[in-house]
Amino acid sequence: MCAETAGSITLFLATSLGVPVSTTHTITGAIVGVGAARRVSAVRWGLAREIVIAWMITMPAAALIGAVFSLLANYLW
Repeated sequence: MCAETAGSITLFLATSLGVPVSTTHTITGAIVGVGAARRVSAVRWGLAREIVIAWMITMPAAALIGAVFSLLANYLW
């Protein structure tokens, strides 16, 4: 319940400020925060690191794939 509440508050604040955020990122961050507040050792930090690395790779990869398909579509049509 704490993670869901924190995630929803974060989403409402970001929306009112006009900041684009992902619900997945927000909820994951809230879950890590709740775990860390309970006990720092309660969080599987190795898994959290892998999630952050995946997020850092996802955005540039999506941009690259979008650019390739856009160029391909412009070339074909």
